[in-house]
Formats: sequence, C-alpha cells, structure tokens
Amino acid sequence: MEKVDKYLEKIKNWKEESKLLRSICLECGLTEDFKWMHPCYTYKGDNVVLIHGFKEYCALLFHKGVLLKDTNGILIQQTENVQSARQIRFKSLHEITELKPIIKTYIFEAIEVEKAGLEVKMKKTSEYEKPQELLNTFDKDPKFKTAFNELTPGRQRGYLLYFSQAKQSKTRQSRIDNSIPNIIAGKGLND
Repeated sequence: MEKVDKYLEKIKNWKEESKLLRSICLECGLTEDFKWMHPCYTYKGDNVVLIHGFKEYCALLFHKGVLLKDTNGILIQQTENVQSARQIRFKSLHEITELKPIIKTYIFEAIEVEKAGLEVKMKKTSEYEKPQELLNTFDKDPKFKTAFNELTPGRQRGYLLYFSQAKQSKTRQSRIDNSIPNIIAGKGLND
C-alpha cells in the first residue's frame, strides 16, 4: 500500500523493524491499511494489529489483545486505562526475528478472535470512580453537575480520567475548577 510505503520511507526510528513487522503481518494473510497515521492490518475490515514506534521501542498493537491467551507472557497494557489493546514491544530487529514464530501465533489467534466475533466488554462510564473533589464541586454547583451529566459518556470518561490522574487533592481540584467553563459549554477535555 502506497501510504504505508511512504510512512516507512519517512520514519527515522525503527524503520527496519517496522518493515519486518509489516512482512510478518502480510504473511499471516492480513489486509494492509493505514489508520491513525500508522500501518494497520485488518481481517475482513476488522482491525487486528497496528505497527507503531516510540522513542524506546517499536510495537505491534493488538486491538483486542486483552482477549488473547498470551501464553508467552509478552503482551503489555500500555497504560492502566487501556481496556482492550495490548502491545508486544521490541527493541531490536534481532528480537523480532527470534520471536517471529510466536508473533505469528499471536496474530493467528487475533484473527480467530475476529472470526468468532468476540467483543471486549468495556467498562461503562458509570463504573469509573468520581474523585471526591468532583462530588464536592457537584454539591456546591448543581448547574455544573447537570452540565457534566449531559456530556457524552466519552467526554465524561475523559474528564474523569484527567481528574483522577492527579495524585494530590489540590491538583485534582485545580483541574476541576479549570474545566468548569468547558464542561458548562458542553465541550470535551480536548475540544
């Protein structure tokens, strides 16, 4: 695919590693696409795996990795808030070459997940804990509480994660206070 070729030409880090991961994905019979500015490999239109590079490593991201058995214990949850995707991380071309049979096993398992129509049960927004500072602000400002509850579940979740990530109460309260105008305006965290 031309977009993937251009992507591989441009990247400065992990070029050879990405090319090898690409060939492995294609050898497994996946269809190549380009989504989220990265090479993405699909089975009958469903996303299976994505190649992406970071400063310290490159990775194969399995969209429904949480449903894989991970018999080799190599899947990594990127952050605690990622519910579905899991990565296999690589730090060298040699490592990918050595793991090629295992990588293929994981890809074939991910294809079987798609064939079976399995879905990841995502945590509902209502299941996320609301920080006490937010509840206190709701009590003081009913208009703010109403505006927050009228946000889409995705926008609510974005704010809840943002507020909760702060370790100190003072920082959580500051984030809430600074977000009030956007929430009342019906905007999401990054709008």
